Amino acid sequence: MKAMILAAGRGERMRPLTDHTPKPLLKVGGKPLIVWHLERLAQAGFTEIVINHAHLGEQIEAALGNGAVWGVSIQYSPEKIALETAGGIANALHLLTENGKNEGPFLVVNGDVFTEIDFKNTAKNYKNIALEANIHAGAGGIKNVHLALVNNPPQHPQGDFSIQNGLLKNTGEPMLTFSGVGVYHPNLFAEIVKGEPAKLAPLLRKAIDNNSATAQYYQGVWHDIGTPERLKQLDESLQKNA
Repeated sequence: MKAMILAAGRGERMRPLTDHTPKPLLKVGGKPLIVWHLERLAQAGFTEIVINHAHLGEQIEAALGNGAVWGVSIQYSPEKIALETAGGIANALHLLTENGKNEGPFLVVNGDVFTEIDFKNTAKNYKNIALEANIHAGAGGIKNVHLALVNNPPQHPQGDFSIQNGLLKNTGEPMLTFSGVGVYHPNLFAEIVKGEPAKLAPLLRKAIDNNSATAQYYQGVWHDIGTPERLKQLDESLQKNA
């Protein structure tokens, strides 16, 4: 299974830090955010990684190169304008699929989160939880989405989704927050026009309505690096515990 790191966001809330540095290259614990992802993906056995970029993207390519430093192979999917999450993934599908065929799923992680989610286990859960969900709900067919959900952070107390018998739901208790880590099947993006901006949320809602979305609950380390203050807090915590 291949993996993709989403790194095309402008990072408006991180300004002025992102005026001259792309958000994924901002450092915490002495390393850029995106390098933490590369290291953990490599440890989990992901060797083929795709990274999209837009704002100051040339800096990302210059910093990471072909990925050999981390024992991975990196391919880049540049965007003239940021295509948003679904648009960015759809634009990179030809790099994420095997031999140009939309046969299997791939893992995606947001470049602006810091987490210790087990990527290898998440990929396994895509299949295992889907099987369990089919047994409980009688929902057959390929599962197009598998998300890792986390406890709601202070800045997002209402959450996004719930989990019921392994299936992802729009409502229910408890409501949890999407971590930015998910496994997707290419089928999910079949209706997206390559090169055009598209949001992920409508695709997730459609998959939920079709009983084609599953989820897992993760309770470990996870931080949404959305503001300079949160970046500083995480950096100080990592430096302290180094």
